Amino acid sequence: MKIRRGDMVEVIAGGDTRSGQRVTGRVLRVIPEENKVVVEGINKVLKHVRRSQQNPRGGRLSVEMPINASNVMYYNPELGRGVRTGVRVNERGDKVLFCRSSGKELRVLRPAELMNRVKGEKKQAGSEGEA
Repeated sequence: MKIRRGDMVEVIAGGDTRSGQRVTGRVLRVIPEENKVVVEGINKVLKHVRRSQQNPRGGRLSVEMPINASNVMYYNPELGRGVRTGVRVNERGDKVLFCRSSGKELRVLRPAELMNRVKGEKKQAGSEGEA
């Protein structure tokens, strides 16, 4: 999944896209097993909480619920809108996330040192299993 915690995203579909306007927010949590993300201020529901020692008053709490990751786009503040992204390996060997429209690198997903180390470990593990 290309989206990580802390990224700014633009919600492109769902109930929070009021009258066709897209809404932006920061990703609070990513759930890759379910392909969902929790975005700050988006998809809020009222959760009814019973009185307890942790919550002596009880009542209703406003909680953000997960939305499908396909309903958000990575938000590029330079362009002021959501952008399509892709993954490629740059000249240094880093795996990077890039903007498809401008071609600019947005962030490093995996540094070259880690990519080379993983490749080396796989080769060593394969040779040990054969012996």
